[in-house]
Amino acid sequence: MAEAKTWVLTDADTRTWVESIEIGPADLGLPDEGWSIRKTTLRGGVDIIEVHNGALSFSVLPTRGMGIWKGAYKGLDVAWNSPVKGPVHPALVDLQDRGGLGWLGGFDEVVARCGLDSTGAPGTDVVPNNMGVPTEVALTLHGKIANIPARRVEVQVIPGDATAPTELVVTGEVHEAGLFCPQYRLLARASTTAGSNVLRIEDEVRNEKAIDAEMELLYHCNFGPPFLDDGAALEVAAREVAPRDARAVEGLAAYQTYLGPTAGYVEQVYWYDLLAREDGQTLAMLRNAAADKGLVLRFDKGQLPAFTQWKNTASVADGYVTGLEPATDYPNGKAFERAQGRLATMGPGESRRSELAIEVLDEAAAVAAVQAEIAQLQQRAERQVHSAPIAKYSDMG
Repeated sequence: MAEAKTWVLTDADTRTWVESIEIGPADLGLPDEGWSIRKTTLRGGVDIIEVHNGALSFSVLPTRGMGIWKGAYKGLDVAWNSPVKGPVHPALVDLQDRGGLGWLGGFDEVVARCGLDSTGAPGTDVVPNNMGVPTEVALTLHGKIANIPARRVEVQVIPGDATAPTELVVTGEVHEAGLFCPQYRLLARASTTAGSNVLRIEDEVRNEKAIDAEMELLYHCNFGPPFLDDGAALEVAAREVAPRDARAVEGLAAYQTYLGPTAGYVEQVYWYDLLAREDGQTLAMLRNAAADKGLVLRFDKGQLPAFTQWKNTASVADGYVTGLEPATDYPNGKAFERAQGRLATMGPGESRRSELAIEVLDEAAAVAAVQAEIAQLQQRAERQVHSAPIAKYSDMG
């Protein structure tokens, strides 16, 4: 088997920056498996790395925290129609805008990481300042990591052989840090193999401070048509489901299914405690009404114990989308999640890993097979659906 080949596209330490590059099998003397990797830079300064494995394509945004922008699989769009026509450079996103909702001004990715110091709604938290005195700080919607450029970016091609196809990899290093502030290092890896229907995301978050740190990480996975339509459904195996608020209670009878584009629709959010296999693995699937197309998230519940369903079936112009959100905790205020004991903690120099796989299904038989897998997992426990918000999931104060 030929040796792996790595290209460094960005390195702040060595002042390396490659504006554009295109890589294919011929560049490595490999058989043509139909794959390609292309890096371009928009005039506004946003870097885009487009990976195509011959069937599945996706774009990584190093300038926006290594988020996954748009994708496609055999002609099916893996994306959503955000009112934001991005990708937007972080310099143009004021996180403090509209009372801490400025994050929404850059939000149009398929997968946007939220965190790392905080996720969830804007609010306040009390932390010690550099003198050790408790100080109130303002936390903005979903934190900062999605709006921080990577300081080191590589692409790698790992040639395949008779038993395994070629692997295509994009890695990036993103630092969320400040003097007297939390200091995190995110090592992000996005990969796929030639001809497959799977995108894999593997992250490692390291506490760079010499004292203990709390951390929150949520994968905001956002999908629209053709997987989301009138009658589409979220398929999961769950021990417990609870509405976030009174608005979510209004749609509780149909929390698993979706409307078509609906002008004036107000978002509904549901909290889930998913069931998992003995090895910790769990899954969630969004399937269309015809049950012949689906998107599957697979992850380890030990790494990502919380799961949120965000239903936003507004008009197409207003952002017809659903968010499936595995996370270290629920996107409430940080102080509330701390009180519930759900914040991840890391000692000095410690790391926390998380892995997420996204599968694209384009046949009814594949969708049915995943439905059967979920049904089998649901047999582990009877699902409890709460009729109103409950204190352990929603801030009742």
